Amino acid sequence: MDIYSEEHKMFRRAFVKFVEKELSPHVEEWEEQREIPRWVWRRMGEQGYLCPWLEEKYGGSGADFGFSAIISEELAKAGVGIGLGLHSDIIAPYIQAYGTEKQKIDWLPACARGEKILAIAMTEPQAGSDLQGMKATAVRDGDEYIINGSKTFISNGIFADLIIVAVKTDSGTMSGSKSISLIVVEDGTPGFSKGKKMSKLGMHSQDTAELFFDNCRVPVSNRLGEEGKGFSYLMEKLQQERLISVLGSQGLAERMLADTITYVKTREAFGQPIGKFQHNAFKIAEMATEVEIGRVFVDNLIADHMAGQEIVAKVSMAKYWIGEMANRVAYNCLQLYGGYGYMEEYSIARQYRDVRVHTIFAGTSEIMKLIIARKLGL
Repeated sequence: MDIYSEEHKMFRRAFVKFVEKELSPHVEEWEEQREIPRWVWRRMGEQGYLCPWLEEKYGGSGADFGFSAIISEELAKAGVGIGLGLHSDIIAPYIQAYGTEKQKIDWLPACARGEKILAIAMTEPQAGSDLQGMKATAVRDGDEYIINGSKTFISNGIFADLIIVAVKTDSGTMSGSKSISLIVVEDGTPGFSKGKKMSKLGMHSQDTAELFFDNCRVPVSNRLGEEGKGFSYLMEKLQQERLISVLGSQGLAERMLADTITYVKTREAFGQPIGKFQHNAFKIAEMATEVEIGRVFVDNLIADHMAGQEIVAKVSMAKYWIGEMANRVAYNCLQLYGGYGYMEEYSIARQYRDVRVHTIFAGTSEIMKLIIARKLGL
């Protein structure tokens, strides 16, 4: 199934060249530094690679989701651990969909230029997948909200300039989905602080942080949409969020498999390439089959999503299965490299670490199975 037009294919070729020339040479440096510098965001913005789907008046080019899909896939294949899909295709859509015209004009053009980096703060130390169990509050005081609480595991958290924070705003019950609102907090706001950069198993160059709110005063005008509608807004955007996650898993699986096939054709043992041994050939055949199944599934989901279809159940299936599949591919590929796979000079070592979180973020595999089961009426 070919879901991409000739324009899409031309864009992919241009983007791959950009990644190879301007991003890939720096990956190891960024991994060691545990961050990607701001010039990368600005450079991506200059090239139109941030929020390409935005209307021109907000700094975009009005492109369809296919262009975003290409960017996410190719960044995953290249191992560039920048939170770009999160910024462009998960968080910015909240502002576009629920923001006022003033909020859109004030924030979105700078996001498209890479001058303002976005983060979204949902997860709390005691409330991961259970969003209704969050404790962070925002109490209204005249024309301001006073925010108190903390968030954790926030991707882009260190460099974020604008953070969409999910909080409880119902001062009566402070419980349930109808008490949640989304409020944008700008970096530098008194009472808002960022913890130290969190040390992670993988994805070292993508910054992750804890965020703290101590009587943080934010204008009511920074609220996105209606008070108490935050939970429904989050649910409405989860389809695309999880599809972006799936694209990363699929792209990484394809890259790991391609690199491993090249390796087993050249690495020799007992007088022949190790890919000639039946066990190894069968392992490659099994992985190639699973990766191809994933590609067909992903392309169908992209087409359905671009057509405006509701595909929550299918996306949940893909998030669960392709995330787990990518982890199986990582395990088997590293095993085929033998001792070299355990060495940092080979990219499979980093990919093996990085892919582990794909079954956790944007909804764990277990939560995905729960959603699937409910959609099946169970």
